[in-house]
Amino acid sequence: MKKNILSFVFLCALFVSCGDDQPQQQARGPMQVPVIELPTKTLTDFNTYPVSIEGVVNSEVRPKVSGYITKVVVDEGQSVKQGDVLFTLETESLSQDAQAAQANVNAARVEVEKLKPLVDKEIISKSQLETAKAKLAQAKASYSSIAANIDYATIKSPVDGVVGSIRYRNGSLVSPESKLTTVSQIDEVYAFFGMNEKDYITFLQHAEGKDVKEKLANFQAVKLELATGDVYEHEGEIQTVSGQVNPQTGTVNFRAKFPNPGRLLANGNSGRIMIPETYEDKVVVPESASFERQGLIYVYGIKDDSLAVSKSFQVDARVKNFIIVKSGLEKGQKIIADGVGQIRNNMPVKPQLKDFDSIVKPINKVFK
Repeated sequence: MKKNILSFVFLCALFVSCGDDQPQQQARGPMQVPVIELPTKTLTDFNTYPVSIEGVVNSEVRPKVSGYITKVVVDEGQSVKQGDVLFTLETESLSQDAQAAQANVNAARVEVEKLKPLVDKEIISKSQLETAKAKLAQAKASYSSIAANIDYATIKSPVDGVVGSIRYRNGSLVSPESKLTTVSQIDEVYAFFGMNEKDYITFLQHAEGKDVKEKLANFQAVKLELATGDVYEHEGEIQTVSGQVNPQTGTVNFRAKFPNPGRLLANGNSGRIMIPETYEDKVVVPESASFERQGLIYVYGIKDDSLAVSKSFQVDARVKNFIIVKSGLEKGQKIIADGVGQIRNNMPVKPQLKDFDSIVKPINKVFK
């Protein structure tokens, strides 16, 4: 009997509880959702490519004569001017050769001076004098060659710039095949990079101009991302493009030029060049308003101001927290801006119109 009474009480309580929930659900009504009107914006994205940095001028320093290094005058990273001494080579043996050559010059000159009066008196023929003069000229040439080699033993900078890695030190035997160092002009630097064939064609299609030269001249300034991840403070410009696809790498070679007044960039640095791509007056969707299903991108539009209706669209690009619309959506169209994970197609909703920037700005802070 007690069990029956308890069962009856439990059923009554359950009935009352269900009766209370139903009015609450009815009172709650359709889900409130933030709704925005799609605007158009002009956005700039960056395509990045690895680069290698080189000085505008890279002059290899090699000795013109063989010899032992007796002194390294400069150090790596030192700034030098054209004509500054970088290395000196041993010249003792050359000096001895020069003395012998100078003695030959003196002897030949004496012989010429001795024969001149004899020719004037017609004691000997002019041909003998000419032979003596030829020997004098030969002796002078030999001396000049040795003197030049002595001068070459003092190795000087061919250009203004910064000294690179020094490969040989005092006592090293070097020859004209030996690369002693490189002097680079780095007040301005080149950034070399490659672009695949598809990106190259897109690059040319978006650039203004009737030919490649004009397109490069009209192209926007480019940025440089350093190895640290920071963006270099000075902008550069793309100057040349090979115009040929490298069959080994499948890329087209470019060269950009950057100012380097603080000499932050050095020969051999690496980084990534940032090439801007601007989308002007394009319809944009906040990332928070989109969702993906079976490889397609959707948003929820509003039908009759009361129903959430899914609608797919084509994506042109993604820039920061925006999706740039290629097709499928139009300016002014109303969509649900957030909370799309809780919504289903044809679900009753209560739209609340919001300002576009009020929805997007908090998203920017999340991604910073």
